Amino acid sequence: MVVYDTKSGPNVVCLISDELLSFEFGIAYEVFGLPRSEFGDDWYRFSSVAVTPGFIKSSGGLPVFVQDGLEALEKADLIVVPGWPNLTAPVSQAVIDALRDAHGRGARIASLCSGAAVLAAAGLLDDRIATTHWRFAEELSRTYPEITFDPDVLYTDDGDVMTAAGSAAGMDLCIHIVRQDYGMEHANIIAQGLVMPTHRDGGESQIIPMPVARTRESSRLGHLIDALRKDLARGHALSDLAAEVGMSVRTFQRRFEAMTGLPPSTWIMNERLRAACNLLENSTELQLEVIAEKCGFGSLPAMRHHFRKKLGLSPREYRRRTVARSNIALSYAIDPVSNDHDMALP
Repeated sequence: MVVYDTKSGPNVVCLISDELLSFEFGIAYEVFGLPRSEFGDDWYRFSSVAVTPGFIKSSGGLPVFVQDGLEALEKADLIVVPGWPNLTAPVSQAVIDALRDAHGRGARIASLCSGAAVLAAAGLLDDRIATTHWRFAEELSRTYPEITFDPDVLYTDDGDVMTAAGSAAGMDLCIHIVRQDYGMEHANIIAQGLVMPTHRDGGESQIIPMPVARTRESSRLGHLIDALRKDLARGHALSDLAAEVGMSVRTFQRRFEAMTGLPPSTWIMNERLRAACNLLENSTELQLEVIAEKCGFGSLPAMRHHFRKKLGLSPREYRRRTVARSNIALSYAIDPVSNDHDMALP
């Protein structure tokens, strides 16, 4: 198997096909394959495979040379299927078998956009909730009735199998994976480089009814959003927020959700969670009770409730995992030769 760099982190393999969807592939490469010397030698390794190695063409006619075949999936830690050009064409049995084998030995499998069709054909989405671009959800639901396709979310994460909606949501999922593997700081750096939000929750809507607010409203709401981020500890009554921007409560709710894709209360809670994760990861001297107060949860039990509801783990467990990742990275940096490069957390 050809590996394009000498890094020692998780091995990410992109499964591509003829008529390659270049944008989705570019997302996977930008996040997992782009050289990032600032992250050290334990960053992701990246390569691409095709059913038949050699030249394939992208959807824009650009020829692409793929050196590795499906056997390379045997050593993948994460397999990304970056879109699939034909939802109705049968997926080859060789691809199905390779994906099932990889999943069976513990590799994570992720699809971007129409790539969900490949995971569905391999049976990896059976009895799960998955997503894809909203344009494809109905067709895939008819073809695979044993799968529940949710066209209203950005991405889903079942731990071993993940799916993302349309193009930009693929970036959200890939950054979500980085956040799981390396922590929020690394994920934030990549998001900033892509000039995109550092964290969009997978449950956010694919479609925002009014993506661009009126200029005057956008300015007022933009200033309010900046102020909210700087003062999450304070209680934010809906009526007070509406009054600050000179709107009725009903108008404020409608305009805020049109601009952000989320109701005000949900957006504020997501920001509190984001801030708490950052403090748990980077301010390990702070007690959990202090973080709960700083981030506006009011109490540790309340913060614990929202962490479990949204992230599936407690604040203490989140801190333990991120500290463990940091210790692993430090161990590699000190003595990369004597480490077995196992990225799994205890």
